Amino acid sequence: MNILLEANGLNVSFDGFKAINNLSFSIAYNELRAIIGPNGAGKTTFMDIVTGKTKPDSGTVLWGKKNLSLLRMSEAKIVELGISRKFQKPTLIESQTVFDNIMLSLKKPRNPISTLLYKISSNDKKEILNIATEVNLLEKLKSLAGELSHGQKQWLEIGMLLAQKPNLLLIDEPAAGMTAPERNKTVKLLKDLSNNHSVVVVEHDMEFVKALECKVTVLHEGSVLAEGSLDFVSKNKKVIDVYLGR
Repeated sequence: MNILLEANGLNVSFDGFKAINNLSFSIAYNELRAIIGPNGAGKTTFMDIVTGKTKPDSGTVLWGKKNLSLLRMSEAKIVELGISRKFQKPTLIESQTVFDNIMLSLKKPRNPISTLLYKISSNDKKEILNIATEVNLLEKLKSLAGELSHGQKQWLEIGMLLAQKPNLLLIDEPAAGMTAPERNKTVKLLKDLSNNHSVVVVEHDMEFVKALECKVTVLHEGSVLAEGSLDFVSKNKKVIDVYLGR
């Protein structure tokens, strides 16, 4: 198995509280993975480490075929490497159109001169159309982001991540607040994305996780409690006790 991201022996403490406890985790190229677990299990902290927001007390996080250490890199450098994250609450420019939100996210030089001189090219327009099609928003390109439904805003934010040409997408609770048809389309979208990207989904909705039909990692008290299919981890007594049985 070709490993894209490999974390080993991660530990993080905040004021004496052990948020991450000897956590090891890996994801392969073009793999879809769900992470579940109770509140405080370490899901958000783990994503904070991978994206450079939090530095662990110990452990390693290696990236790609060259085994680059992410722990030595800034948040901006990690994005450039190909790791993009969608937070639970959409962070869109609501006064701009869907087209403009995606355009502003395109992977381009970001220095002041190149930004001032930027003119959209035919290739850029084609890329925006392709992304909008992929995230079910082609008919909404001229709509303001603020006018979209909650589910459509989630799709737009995923589209904005795709504009950055990531290898790994970290997606936090995409199903929350969606209608049933939106949830079904989101399941298909995430499955399709894993044909060309690695996708890690943090989710509390077990029906949504079941529909993803992917490997599941259960976190508890900052460690991996169980790993495997949802059916497999659902039968684990420890998982039932600390999470599913609640």
